[in-house]
Amino acid sequence: MQAERARLRRLQRLERVRAIAKQTAAAEAARAEGTLAQLEALAERTRAMTDEYAARTRFSDGLELRQIGHFVSGLQAITRTTTGDALQAKALADRKQQELAQAERSRAAVQDRAVAQEKAMSARAAPQVLGARRQVGTGLE
Repeated sequence: MQAERARLRRLQRLERVRAIAKQTAAAEAARAEGTLAQLEALAERTRAMTDEYAARTRFSDGLELRQIGHFVSGLQAITRTTTGDALQAKALADRKQQELAQAERSRAAVQDRAVAQEKAMSARAAPQVLGARRQVGTGLE
């Protein structure tokens, strides 16, 4: 009985540890999702700026045309870099979501084991109810 109580306490401690791990994984997943949203917004803004500057057609001289061309090519490089960073952030966010799901499954499994142990202990601790005795003989005796 003492060993069973010790096992139950260990399972409950393990469940608390897994719950903390789940909370940590949830916080990391939220940070990754926030970073992803910021990078996607930044990529979209730089893409819009690139399109806006590339669409300009009125230039006073060749120097201005050349400067805008260099500026647009620089913006395109920034857009490519930011888009690549957003893709990496998406992969990281997906991985963090998977880790969060794994942490929840792990915590739930330990919780199920603890509940089963508790039920088994309470079943063993409850006095066994013996069934009614069958009557032997006849009612005439």
